[in-house]
Amino acid sequence: MTDKTKTAEVETAKQKADTETGKPQHSVPDGCVELAGEVYMRDAQGRLTPLSMIRDQDKLQDQMVRKIIGFALVLSAQIARFRGHSFDDVGAFDALLAEEYGGHARRSRKGNRTYMSYDGCLKVQVQVNDRITFGPEMQIARDLIEECIADWSSDSRQEVRAIMGSVFNVDKEGEISRTEIYKLTKLSIDDERWQRAMDAVHHAIRVIGSKTYIRCYRRSAPDAAWEAITIDLAKAG
Repeated sequence: MTDKTKTAEVETAKQKADTETGKPQHSVPDGCVELAGEVYMRDAQGRLTPLSMIRDQDKLQDQMVRKIIGFALVLSAQIARFRGHSFDDVGAFDALLAEEYGGHARRSRKGNRTYMSYDGCLKVQVQVNDRITFGPEMQIARDLIEECIADWSSDSRQEVRAIMGSVFNVDKEGEISRTEIYKLTKLSIDDERWQRAMDAVHHAIRVIGSKTYIRCYRRSAPDAAWEAITIDLAKAG
């Protein structure tokens, strides 16, 4: 058992024990200030209010929020450590494979990879997604597409009209749906203006970086469906 594994097991056991007793590990200040022998709490405007003058429900709410934040900070730090240790483990395994085949593992390689347990019931995926933005050519493309739609008959190209309605989110200025843009580029339309619009779309795409994700899955048997091991708080349960 490695030192990292031992440390992780100790942290998990301690967190479980503290969770069961309702005691957060992370120290969050209680928000109280003592001046001249009297205890105060600072409000959102920075004013000091004597503790004795604060309503019980406000004090109880403050304590509850600080308790929850204490646990949240612990979980956030643990997830960060998990991510770091996981990428270290994957990198070390890749290096061993490269050494076996006489090569060397590049730490920043972009390829997606999948690692499986021997019984085929556990899976770890490393996925690299490009982060993209759109240049000023996208506005030219939008103008050309709208020009095409305006010239087409009212009952034609309904698919294009529907996609256009969701490509450019009117509620959030400048927001563009990558999925809907992809749908547009896959449409086969002979109009010369449309072709120029699609050229503008392709030229508008800028890759500004990439982000690497690690995702874990399990299943009860090799022929069963995969189930994601959820780390997202909103989806856990």
